[in-house]
Amino acid sequence: MFNIFKSITVICSLRAGGLGIMARTPHRPVMGGLLLVLALTFMNASGAAESVRPFTLGSLEKVLGAREDKPFILVFWSLDCQYCPTELKMLSELKRSHPALDVVLIATDSVSDTPQLIARTESYGMNKAEQWVFAEDMPERLRFEIDRRWYGEVPRTYFYDRKHQREAKTGLVSKKFFEDWIARNAVTGSGH
Repeated sequence: MFNIFKSITVICSLRAGGLGIMARTPHRPVMGGLLLVLALTFMNASGAAESVRPFTLGSLEKVLGAREDKPFILVFWSLDCQYCPTELKMLSELKRSHPALDVVLIATDSVSDTPQLIARTESYGMNKAEQWVFAEDMPERLRFEIDRRWYGEVPRTYFYDRKHQREAKTGLVSKKFFEDWIARNAVTGSGH
C-alpha cells in the first residue's frame, strides 16, 4: 500500500510542479492526469481486494465468533457456478428489504481470482457483504472443517439461527425459503 501512495505522491508532484514543462507538450498533461486516475483506480481496487479475506483452516470459527447469538446466512459460491448468480442477486434484493440481514460470502475459487470475485459480487449487488475466498492448497481440508458431508458443490448455503444451529442447502434456494427463514429468525427490515 505504501508504494501506491508513493506513486501517487510522485505523480501529483509531477502534475503540480511540472505544469510549465507539461504545458509545452500537449499530450503530457493528459498523460499525467491519466496516470493519476489509473493510480487512484488501482488504489481503490487494492482496497477492495483487501476486503476479501483469505479463508483458511480456522476461519469458520472467526466467522462464527463474530456473530455470537446472531442469525446469519453463509453462502459458498464460485465464479464457475451456474446457479450462484441467481442466488446472489436474490440475496441482494432481500438485503435491500431487510438491511439487517447478515450474509457472509465465501468463494471456493482461489486468492488469485480476487479481482474477478470483487467485480462479480459488485455486479450482483453483494459487494458490501463480508467476503472470503479459499486460500488453502488443499480445499478438501476446508470443506471437511466446514461440513464433513459437503463435497464442494455450489451454491452451498448454511442458515445459522441465534444458537448457531445450522441448516444446509445445496443448489439454488427458493426465495420463499429465504423469506421464511428471515421471518423465523426475526430479521427486521431496519439496519443496526
